[in-house]
Amino acid sequence: MAVVRLNNISHETLIWAVNRAGYSEENAKHVFPLLESWLSDEKKPTLAQLTKFSSKFHVPIGYLFLSQAPVERLPFPMFRGEAGIDHRFDLNVYDTVMNILSRQEWLEDYLKENEVENCKLVGSINQRIPVSEAVNILRTILGLDTRWAFSIASIDAAVSMMTERLEQAGVFVAFNGVVGNNTHRVLDVNECRGFALVDGMAPYVFVNSGDAKSAQMFTLVHETAHLMLGVSAGHAGEDIFLHNVTERYCDAVAAEFLVPQSVLRNVWNGNIKWMANKFKVSELVVARRGHDLGFLSDADYRAFWLEYSHRPKAKKSSKGGDFYLSSVKRVGRTFAIHVRNAVNNRELSYTEAYRLTGLYGNTFQHFMNHNI
Repeated sequence: MAVVRLNNISHETLIWAVNRAGYSEENAKHVFPLLESWLSDEKKPTLAQLTKFSSKFHVPIGYLFLSQAPVERLPFPMFRGEAGIDHRFDLNVYDTVMNILSRQEWLEDYLKENEVENCKLVGSINQRIPVSEAVNILRTILGLDTRWAFSIASIDAAVSMMTERLEQAGVFVAFNGVVGNNTHRVLDVNECRGFALVDGMAPYVFVNSGDAKSAQMFTLVHETAHLMLGVSAGHAGEDIFLHNVTERYCDAVAAEFLVPQSVLRNVWNGNIKWMANKFKVSELVVARRGHDLGFLSDADYRAFWLEYSHRPKAKKSSKGGDFYLSSVKRVGRTFAIHVRNAVNNRELSYTEAYRLTGLYGNTFQHFMNHNI
């Protein structure tokens, strides 16, 4: 049988696909040698070869047959520290956002059909409301007082409690440090620390689990503030926002919620590490709060910052954790419950449930039966 080769795949589309995945043309030829012969017109790809190409560079194969490459953009602004809004395209971030967005779209229809009430947290404030009032609203909704973190044993436990309270309030929360379950596609915190997707029925907060636990805590509350404002957005890189009013406001809400001025005033003793452990935040957050509130002088804050910024970054363990426990955080417990109920009530096919959760066959069944 003659090999059928495809003549309608343009050089421009192939180069677009490899650049989209973060490769230069030369690097792409190295990792996928057939590409060189396609670009030189020495050979044309077969369908099987093009399928392997699409898998290698994470591009839907249908895109490769288009006469013009599609325009892909995040559906919200991504803020990157002092740089402000950053429009760069990172495929791992994009695919993660699209995955969460597909969950949200399904949830919106499902929850409406089942007459679930809107989340009261979404749109509950605006930026004219003082930060202290916004924080009080959030405390009331979550049922957490100003010293809630003091009785929690660890930052892990504090993040878990915050997640549970948000889910109880109607927020869907997902943690992941890779794209789906693909450990070869790591989400760089410099590209995404987290994001909020606003929706009255199914608001979502996503947190990069590759980030430090104390940073995850701050991201949880910062993105929750975005939901309260009704403004979808993401942030990446350094968590220092100087140019955008909304980002500064969400930062201020997170800081006051996690390290209340009244409590910090009572416990301030100059021992930043001890206070960070008490509040379950990073030392940087405590130092910044102390400086902003006048407990730490300019000189002492600069000295702390120099020492802190030169610390070696802690290396994450290379040992893989329990797959199913990780999947609870990646999928989200409340989302998984809705998927399981929809499947059991024949409102959702197994094929769609597999797609939405990223879990297939016996893995999906084990996850639902033993972890949810």
